[in-house]
Amino acid sequence: MTHLLFSQSIILCKKAKIKKEKMDYYKKIKNELTNNDNEINNIFDNIKDLVINSRNKVYQTVNTEMLNLYWNIGKAIMEIQQGDERASYGDSVLDKLSQKLTNEFGKGFSKRNLERMRKFYIYFPIATTVSPQLSWSHYLELIKIDEGPKRNFYLKETINSKWSVRELQRQRDSLLYERLTISADKEKILELSEKGQILKTSKDLVKDPFVLEFLDIKENTGYLESDLEKNIIEHLKEFLLELGKGFSYVGNQVRLTLEEDHFYPDLVFYNRLLRCFVIIDLKIGKVSHQDIGQIKMYVNYYDREIKQADENPTVGILLSTNKNETVVKYTLPKDNKTIFSLKNRFIKTLHVVGNIT
Repeated sequence: MTHLLFSQSIILCKKAKIKKEKMDYYKKIKNELTNNDNEINNIFDNIKDLVINSRNKVYQTVNTEMLNLYWNIGKAIMEIQQGDERASYGDSVLDKLSQKLTNEFGKGFSKRNLERMRKFYIYFPIATTVSPQLSWSHYLELIKIDEGPKRNFYLKETINSKWSVRELQRQRDSLLYERLTISADKEKILELSEKGQILKTSKDLVKDPFVLEFLDIKENTGYLESDLEKNIIEHLKEFLLELGKGFSYVGNQVRLTLEEDHFYPDLVFYNRLLRCFVIIDLKIGKVSHQDIGQIKMYVNYYDREIKQADENPTVGILLSTNKNETVVKYTLPKDNKTIFSLKNRFIKTLHVVGNIT
């Protein structure tokens, strides 16, 4: 009996050893496969980077040559159309020139396109000022702007902010330049034209009005503040574009606890250029002194509890559908230079409360 039990124990041990060896073998194979997959993934990522970089270089080369071509065609056309007295003659030349170029090279040389190339040269007469960072589609949007300072502002902003063509269209159509310059002095307007928008203080965040047409919310339709917040989150990319440079999203309904009471600012952002938190609270209806007091409390809390010593004071934005400038004026200190009451063109009005000077 003892011998039988001993034999069974040996058999069980052998089975356990075989099972362990199999498991070790499968584990080894799995590790080898995993390592192999990782190696393949690394090679794939390297090749992917090479392909993308190469394509970008090809695109930049083609784009630069295209811009040079169109600029030189515009220059050649201008040399034909010398002065107003030759305008009718030049117009007939464009018709014939378009026909001959189309017959020779195919599409892309319609009379309308030739007129665009001429305008391109007129508005950018110095070849070195044509930026290869922008596409021909960008320049087609820029030459629609007749005012030089405004056109130069959008040129600088498109380059600095790396706007897509659609983003450029949106900013132009929402009158960004006009909203930034409506209360600016001549020096500020000149700076905008020469350098684009530069954020130095919280006042530089101000646009008049603050346009949120992308939310597709109609006025007087009974929507709630929660609906507005949800809509903004769903269109966060567009909202960040409207906010301007340097913004990153932190969160919504971020809880603040004061003793046993909880408060929830609607939206919290951080601006890396101003190096400060930006708190946005949404308000449907007329702004009250309680609303202003609440946003000030949020600002004070972040200044005292959240921000680092080397960061700038927090900015608070009260986004409302019905501004109340008198209440804003008398609720905040008289010497406060960071309160901005802005008109709305489509839907929203903005008040800003902050401390950066």
